[in-house]
Amino acid sequence: MSTWYTTLMQDANSPLMEQLMMFHNHSMMILSMITIIVTYMMYSMMMNKLTNRYLLESQTIELMWTIMPAITLIFIALPSLRLLYMMDEINKPMLTIKSIGHQWYWSYEYSDFKDIEFESYMKPTGEMSKEEFRLLDVDNRIIMPMNTQTRMLITSADVLHSWAMPSLGIKIDATPGRMNQGTININRPGLMFGQCSEICGANHSFMPIVIESIPMNKFINWLKSN
Repeated sequence: MSTWYTTLMQDANSPLMEQLMMFHNHSMMILSMITIIVTYMMYSMMMNKLTNRYLLESQTIELMWTIMPAITLIFIALPSLRLLYMMDEINKPMLTIKSIGHQWYWSYEYSDFKDIEFESYMKPTGEMSKEEFRLLDVDNRIIMPMNTQTRMLITSADVLHSWAMPSLGIKIDATPGRMNQGTININRPGLMFGQCSEICGANHSFMPIVIESIPMNKFINWLKSN
């Protein structure tokens, strides 16, 4: 979970987020190398008072500074395309959950097993216990089984919203009249916190998302109890 002293990304809780973090580190390494080289070249050119007369209008240098950026972009583009296909790929999901954005709360539907529907509102500060998080906890959490291929269907009932869960590496726009989908596969049990990531009105900041990941046998018992 992100806290006030967090400077990096949240800990990954899905294979997709792990790959996204690896790609982030890969890209930052390339950008750092480029920044160091360019900074050194600019510093040496400003401090050096000598002139190389063979450097003007050199076809070899123009060829090199065209080829090298192209190769660098290839090293960034190939992992990026691989990640894009991973994000879109859904192979026979075991569970489908539908989320509908409203002003200003989320509603959820489990329609695979039985008609389970509920609304998820942010908990008021006066109703919270000491171990709950202000402006992040909700009255009804999303219950998901761990290590299960889950498909999220996202839409909106009024205006644009965005269903985002940073620790899972997923962010899906909720558009009125359109159904968007994404894949979730949670590595371990626990609580994950997200929020609406599209400015949707006055209470945009007060429609959090909470996922509670539990083992499959406890998930089945939860379904039976509802």
